[in-house]
Amino acid sequence: MGFNCGIVGLPNVGKSTLFNALTQSQAAEAANFPFTTIEPNIGRVSLPDDRLETLAAITKPEKVLPTRMEFVDIAGLVKGASKGEGLGNKFLGNIREVDAIVHVLRCFDADTPADPVGDADVVGTELMLADMESLQKRTDNLIKKSRGQDKAATAELAVVERTLKLLEDGEPARKLEVDDDEAKIFRLLSLLTGKPVLYVLNVDEDHAAGGNAASEIAAAMAAEQGAGSVIISAKIEEEVAQLTDPIERGEFLESLGLSETGLDRIVRAGYELLNLITYLTAGPKEVRAWTVAKGSTAQEAAGVIHTDFAKGFIAAETISYEDYTTLGGEQAAKEAGKMRAEGRDYIVNDGDVLLFRFNV
Repeated sequence: MGFNCGIVGLPNVGKSTLFNALTQSQAAEAANFPFTTIEPNIGRVSLPDDRLETLAAITKPEKVLPTRMEFVDIAGLVKGASKGEGLGNKFLGNIREVDAIVHVLRCFDADTPADPVGDADVVGTELMLADMESLQKRTDNLIKKSRGQDKAATAELAVVERTLKLLEDGEPARKLEVDDDEAKIFRLLSLLTGKPVLYVLNVDEDHAAGGNAASEIAAAMAAEQGAGSVIISAKIEEEVAQLTDPIERGEFLESLGLSETGLDRIVRAGYELLNLITYLTAGPKEVRAWTVAKGSTAQEAAGVIHTDFAKGFIAAETISYEDYTTLGGEQAAKEAGKMRAEGRDYIVNDGDVLLFRFNV
């Protein structure tokens, strides 16, 4: 089960610099000219989770494996991308493949004053135009089918028409209110503006801790859209990423008035954006975090480890993280009656420590 966030924005807003910092690599070339990123760069980033170290202190495993998020550095967009300008078609195709959008906005003055709202409008408009074109292509065929009493086509047409109206009013598709049946139809439309968005407000080094006037305006815009926002300085994050010693890194952040890296906030926000949770496994070989969508059943969670676990599912021996750590491990939790045998339809909670019983 893969979950990824596409990093997008206009050229030269700091996307590739941010990507390099996120992945602590130089996989994405960062330079000050349009289309530095042509083919999307992909990096996997560990999700910060102190619970793993706490579990490891109890179980003394051979290794500790955090869960990971995938970030994709997508080519910079220019006005007219929906009509193929610049690398428009490639850009739009790359966005269509990701689960969520991390939209980097320049909140520092460069050759021109910062205009994060205007920049966001350029990208947002191109995505909306592309979605409108996609939906309009579907409409004629759906109308013909619905006239022929095709119930599925009639239901899809209703969602398409309501979505088109929303887009024509200048609102992204993700604002469409749908019931459970309509939600399935909506997902299959694969709309660019239907994806959740996190705005990353890239400020200069002097304003990394509290932001500036431009980031305040951008954060207000994000809140109005129901989107998240995180303030960072991509330049500082790139510097921090080069510091491998945790103490040195902490002292550097403290000197800047920061308690944690902006990258940690982005990864966590991306995780929340995708409505994900983490369950844990703990044993002598490894302590590991696993990612599932919120609302996943125990059987679905088992399948993340291996399809055989889901096929032959018998039970999920479940201990809450709090009970596991407070009591001092699996055996102590079991003796205290804190281990539960849950069935295949059990809804997994964030932090559950699970041991799957299965038979294939």
